[in-house]
Amino acid sequence: MSDLPSPITHPLLTKAGVRHGFFTRQGGVSNGIFEGLNAGLGSSDDAVAVAENRRLIAEAMGGTPDDLAACYQIHSAITRVADSPWKGERPEGDAVASATRGLICGVLTADCAPVLLADAETGVVAAVHAGWKGALGGVVHSAVVAMASLGAQASRTVAVVGPCIAQASYEVGADFEARFAHHDPGSERFFEIGDAPDKRRFDLPGFVLWRLEQAGVGEAAWTGEDTCADEIRFFSNRRAFQRSEPDFGRLMSTISL
Repeated sequence: MSDLPSPITHPLLTKAGVRHGFFTRQGGVSNGIFEGLNAGLGSSDDAVAVAENRRLIAEAMGGTPDDLAACYQIHSAITRVADSPWKGERPEGDAVASATRGLICGVLTADCAPVLLADAETGVVAAVHAGWKGALGGVVHSAVVAMASLGAQASRTVAVVGPCIAQASYEVGADFEARFAHHDPGSERFFEIGDAPDKRRFDLPGFVLWRLEQAGVGEAAWTGEDTCADEIRFFSNRRAFQRSEPDFGRLMSTISL
């Protein structure tokens, strides 16, 4: 039997008394470009290896793969409320909220920002997949609203943004900044000049923290890790693209009451 993987945790969520983890690529059974704990069902990795990795993650969270509730992610603002694990086909969406004890809310990322939220007083949690498109489109607000439908209060909620691509690694075109500025005046502060005048570097975790603030979340933090820059611990879509690799592994982040 493989040793269980040890995820990154954060004091905000630990203090809230919820089991959670931002799992790295370390501790799994996949090989090659997926070496480690690849949890991506949609990857071209060996399906048996992915299933074992997801079992290890679930067991590290105190459950089984049958306790996992994770969407078929589409870079949307859709939050699904789960009162029991989903059997069969996964619903489309990019966040999962629940008030059911033992159910493990999960999201997959590989540079996008995973966000774990909890209102410990009412016992409501959520996991969010926030890439630039979902963050801009409102997935954070959607998750907070879904939590409220289960009795949570935003002002009591704590949130942690997990390992994701950091500003130093995230160069985009200047048109990217213009798009954000048009949609959300004030978001220009999350961009800085890149290596050329027509390039910008985008602060994804900073923008997501701003989204959490706008949604009224009481306290939020970022764990501080750059997935693109740390190959030992993290999978990265951008790093794979830069190397012309055919695919990449996916990291799982989870939270459970």
